[in-house]
Amino acid sequence: MRRAASGRPFAYVGHTADMHAVLVALALLHGVVMRGPTTPVCQVGTPCSEPAVGIVLVFSRSGTVVARSRTGTGGRYAIRLRPGIYTVQLSVRPRIGSGLQPHTITVPRLGGRRDFAIDTGIR
Repeated sequence: MRRAASGRPFAYVGHTADMHAVLVALALLHGVVMRGPTTPVCQVGTPCSEPAVGIVLVFSRSGTVVARSRTGTGGRYAIRLRPGIYTVQLSVRPRIGSGLQPHTITVPRLGGRRDFAIDTGIR
C-alpha cells in the first residue's frame, strides 16, 4: 500500500494522458467491542460485560457495504475507512437484545477511537 507524505495510506487511481490521479486518504478507526450483560444479575466487583471476540462489524455508506472488520483479542478492532458517515451492523444479527450500539458513526479525517457495545438481552 502506498503512503502519503503524512505517513497515512492512500488509495491511488492511475492516470493516463486524459485522466488525473485521484488520492483518497484513509483514516484509521479503532476501538473495543464489548458485550453484556453476561449474567442476569450484575454484582458489585464482578464484571457484567466482556470483550466481544471474533464478531464481524459491517460498515456501510449509502446502503452499500464498504468494509468489514473482525474483532480480535480483547474485542479490539482496527479498520481504515474514508472519512464520512457510516452505518455499522453485526454480520450476524442477535436473536435477543437490541444489538450493536451505536448504529451510526462519523469517521473524522484523522481517524480516532470508537467503541461499540452489544446488548445481549440478558435480564
